[in-house]
Amino acid sequence: MSTTTANDPASASAREASTTIGEILARNWWAVALRGAAGIVFGLIALFLPGITMLALVLLFSAYMLVDGVFAIIAAVRAARRRDRWGLLTLEGSASLVTGVLAFVWPGLTILAFVILIAAWAIVTGMLMLAAAFRLGTDHGRSWLALGGAASLAFGALLIVAPPIGALVLTWWLGAYALVFGVVLLILAFKLRSRREDHPRGAAAQSVG
Repeated sequence: MSTTTANDPASASAREASTTIGEILARNWWAVALRGAAGIVFGLIALFLPGITMLALVLLFSAYMLVDGVFAIIAAVRAARRRDRWGLLTLEGSASLVTGVLAFVWPGLTILAFVILIAAWAIVTGMLMLAAAFRLGTDHGRSWLALGGAASLAFGALLIVAPPIGALVLTWWLGAYALVFGVVLLILAFKLRSRREDHPRGAAAQSVG
């Protein structure tokens, strides 16, 4: 059985592909490290300067909507020249342009709308979880599901009552995620760096053989 597995072409191909990916990552460990450093920097900024982070995200969203609207209008013009249907593309492009301008002129309104959207999602999710909890038996984790639903309702209510606090919490969560993600990538980069010297020796041995 072991001999068959060792001689299996599919297994050999999988091992070769895994080795190739490892060699590529080891040679480019610095790119992984840069991604990790960028994640850490963004995470720290989001945690300690949440206002700047929220404003930057809104401006980025505004730029995206403006670009999307311009391309949609261009597509509508091209469709009109070909005598295709262009009305919906024009409406879509116009809506994107208006949204982008509003997000740029009134960034606070954009943040408020985003927070209200998250609040609505949290409240609906919490109500569904509570409804599902009453259908479960006590031995199936009813209390935990009910607790999760109550927490979701409380979070949604907090976002509605105090949107600035909700936006601040969301920014902190984003910063914490980016910080953890960046640290993990940095650890991976240094592990890849330690393996970097192994691959050239292996390649040299294969060329000599």
